[in-house]
Amino acid sequence: MRVLIVSDTHRRNTNYFTVLSRVSPVDMVIHCGDAEGSEYAICEAAGCPVEIVLGNNDFFSDLPREREFQVGNYKVWLVHGHNYFVSMGNETLKQEAAYKGADIVMYGHTHKPVIDLEDSVIAINPGSLTYPRQDNKRPSYIMMEIDRFGEAHFTLNYL
Repeated sequence: MRVLIVSDTHRRNTNYFTVLSRVSPVDMVIHCGDAEGSEYAICEAAGCPVEIVLGNNDFFSDLPREREFQVGNYKVWLVHGHNYFVSMGNETLKQEAAYKGADIVMYGHTHKPVIDLEDSVIAINPGSLTYPRQDNKRPSYIMMEIDRFGEAHFTLNYL
């Protein structure tokens, strides 16, 4: 199973469409919020199931604030993260994810990519495809692949 994880596209979807054409086919797309009204375009282009949540800039959207769902054998909690102090780190978010019984928490908001495999909860932030804030300032996304043994592997990629 191949899953494309993106975030913080902020209604500027050119890089999303580029990434999608490079990595397709995928079995699922996960968007960690701040689509700013372009959720229909994101979902329509994907051609597969899409999970997407409300970000702090999704003012007039009826997207859910958070979602829980399965990806393979993993329970995923998807949230933008701005209500969990992620700009200060992901500790609070990981504690809440553990409380919810999640194996993986996926979030955005910081525009900085994270693959945190420490502790009992995996924390994933794909960064931003539009306004990256990490040192190299390159648009980023994460590919999650479930191998034939059911194990998840995460790869950080840049445009």
